[in-house]
Amino acid sequence: MRVLVVEDEPLLADAIAEWLRNEAHAVDLAHDGEAALERVGVNDYDVVVLDRSLPRVHGDDVCRELVAGGSAARVLMLTAAAEVTDRVAGLGLGADDYLTKPFAFAELAARVQALGRRARPAAPPVLRRAGITLDPARREVFRDGRYVPLSRKEFAVLAELLRADGALVSAEELLEKVWDENADPFTGAVRLTVHKLRRKLGDPPVVETVTGEGYRIR
Repeated sequence: MRVLVVEDEPLLADAIAEWLRNEAHAVDLAHDGEAALERVGVNDYDVVVLDRSLPRVHGDDVCRELVAGGSAARVLMLTAAAEVTDRVAGLGLGADDYLTKPFAFAELAARVQALGRRARPAAPPVLRRAGITLDPARREVFRDGRYVPLSRKEFAVLAELLRADGALVSAEELLEKVWDENADPFTGAVRLTVHKLRRKLGDPPVVETVTGEGYRIR
């Protein structure tokens, strides 16, 4: 899942990004409303974590622009204001959820995960195909009952392939969903990660490479 974190406090923004990356999400950062709108204009995000009080373009206006532009991203708005009227106002702008500062990172991550599920076509909480079971909540993978330890990137790639339910997923799509905007598309990171994933899942191979088109789980 790809997430944009928009927060003008650099330390807090970095802490949120690190926590979400540890949950196997691809995370981009923006520190003001103008930069946020620029990133949304060129990248497809599943969730935008949006601070309400932003320089240049206020968070309320960013939210309005996302809704008016037909963005499919779900918006989790952050604010220091605890009044009910503030929360209602944020939701009235089109935000999908609201979280008051200070907050627990675990709660923020859980809300992002829930919004990400709403941003996608409905999928079972536990993903299964070809003898593979992936539990996003527990971050566990099993193949034919055998536990398979995976890195964060391998886990995220496998989740995207399982969600595709046998359809092809291109390297570009995997790069978009699993890596952040700083990823170099020419490094072969996707190919290397799929190679490691295939090896860890064992025989017979279940991740198929279709040359020039992408990958799928048969």
